[in-house]
Amino acid sequence: MKRMEYRCVLVPAQGEIDWDRIESAELNETVDGSPSRLRTVVKMCRSPEYVHIRFECEDDHIVATYENRDDPIYKEDVVEVFLDEEGNGTSYREYEVSPRGVIFDAWITKKPEERPAVDVSWNDDGMRAAVTRSASGTLIYDIAFANETFDKPPVPGASWNMNFYRIDDDPQGKRHYSAWSPTGRIDFHRPDKFGTVQFV
Repeated sequence: MKRMEYRCVLVPAQGEIDWDRIESAELNETVDGSPSRLRTVVKMCRSPEYVHIRFECEDDHIVATYENRDDPIYKEDVVEVFLDEEGNGTSYREYEVSPRGVIFDAWITKKPEERPAVDVSWNDDGMRAAVTRSASGTLIYDIAFANETFDKPPVPGASWNMNFYRIDDDPQGKRHYSAWSPTGRIDFHRPDKFGTVQFV
């Protein structure tokens, strides 16, 4: 399967982001890339101070009870960002946001074919997140990361290996797993399957 690619553009420092002008990418079933039950779109851009990510999610049944940072929100509805600055697949950041705006962030270390080591004591203090619902009912997750927190700054010509995910429970209690770059199995910790984000 061809490696997924996304071009992350620069937006002005002042004013609201015109998300309608930002390239969108669809999330599909994480195992085989087939269409997901509900539509999920992810968009990404950068400003002089932040990297911005937006998820636009159709959602007909919200499951979200956790309230505290680093609670296991991945057991319920959640969107996720995995970010590998160096692209070596051995250490990367995991971010999650629930429909209630609860954040889970962790530093992951992983050896090939081994289970990841998840350090939830690590916090990205430059991260912010907000969740709103549009007039049409779409659930919108707005996530931002401060540029200064990255070792490899998001400057033109740089690239990061990344993947975007969603876990969603349907009204019957079945879990659905979606990804920008399919992983081939229900396992998001597949850095070899991450796509590439190019900063332009």
